[in-house]
Amino acid sequence: MKKTLLAAALTVGFFGVAQAETSVTLYGVIDTGIGYNKVEVGNYEAKKVGLINGVQSGSRWGLKGTEDLGDGLQAIFQLESGFDSSTGVSGQGGRLFGRHLTIGLQGESWGRLDLGRQTNIASKYFADIASPFGASFGQANVGATFGSSNTVRWDNMVMYQTPNFSGFQFGVGYSFNTSGSQDWDVDNTVDTNDKGLTTGLRYANGPIGAALTYDQIETDVNDAKVKAWNLGLSYDFEVVKLHAGFGQTKDGWIAGQNFGQGAPSHSQYLDGLEANLYTVGVSAPVGAGKVMASWAMADFDDLNGQELDKQSIYSLGYTYALSKRTNFYAYGSYADNVYGLDDAKSTAVGVGIRHQF
Repeated sequence: MKKTLLAAALTVGFFGVAQAETSVTLYGVIDTGIGYNKVEVGNYEAKKVGLINGVQSGSRWGLKGTEDLGDGLQAIFQLESGFDSSTGVSGQGGRLFGRHLTIGLQGESWGRLDLGRQTNIASKYFADIASPFGASFGQANVGATFGSSNTVRWDNMVMYQTPNFSGFQFGVGYSFNTSGSQDWDVDNTVDTNDKGLTTGLRYANGPIGAALTYDQIETDVNDAKVKAWNLGLSYDFEVVKLHAGFGQTKDGWIAGQNFGQGAPSHSQYLDGLEANLYTVGVSAPVGAGKVMASWAMADFDDLNGQELDKQSIYSLGYTYALSKRTNFYAYGSYADNVYGLDDAKSTAVGVGIRHQF
């Protein structure tokens, strides 16, 4: 009876909104657990045991909505705010809507156009196909090796994506400045905007998944340009799903993975750095849960006479559904020769619970 009265009240209160065929959805994720991290770099060693957050999915809350404009055209928007569920502090450098903020238009026949801060195409198309961990589970995520798929978010982005044509979808985006407000381009001065280009094609139909992506970011400050391309494949046999990925990065990384305190710092631009990237993985349903395992490697070329070793990451994980919205997870990951240095190692182990609303 109470639910009926509430529904009636909402119907009356929001009658004008209903007439305009507008929908707004509040959603979110809270992901918290307990973990152990250890980093070794030469004679240096650092350990930490305590709460971890956002391991399987970054903790967040958001609003998204659509308005029907007629003739199959819709206005769309999405605001998404990340936070640390162990402290309540805003994520993404303290931004209010650091995870996502876009407004745009979409139509069934021509696709969608989004303007604002959003993830690049490699993060959208490649990550989940190439690895059972996708862009999740910290060190285990595919972005720890394939940096351009490490949930890369760019400001000032214009992105277009086609409709799905028999499983095929194409996307392309351009950022006028990937981080922060766009600076003025003043005559006879160096343009300080970091410009980003992202594009890709994916196919998902039945048991087959495939993705090909290309990303680049460039700046005139030191005349630098980082380029990365990725190819991912997956096949679902139902009893087991296989994943594989290959790619290359040149003159730096589109994005980096924080392996923990004490690990060498990440350099976005690094002239002469080249690496071939590989990953294979498998996932299998086990009752209400799923087992995941992967191996990923970055095979570096020598850099300015410095010999770099192959970075390898071995990961194992398990998720168990307690309900449609709540699940338990456990994972472990070991990285050797982090950033190509033969004395750099990182270990991450954790268990946690995730709730979606």
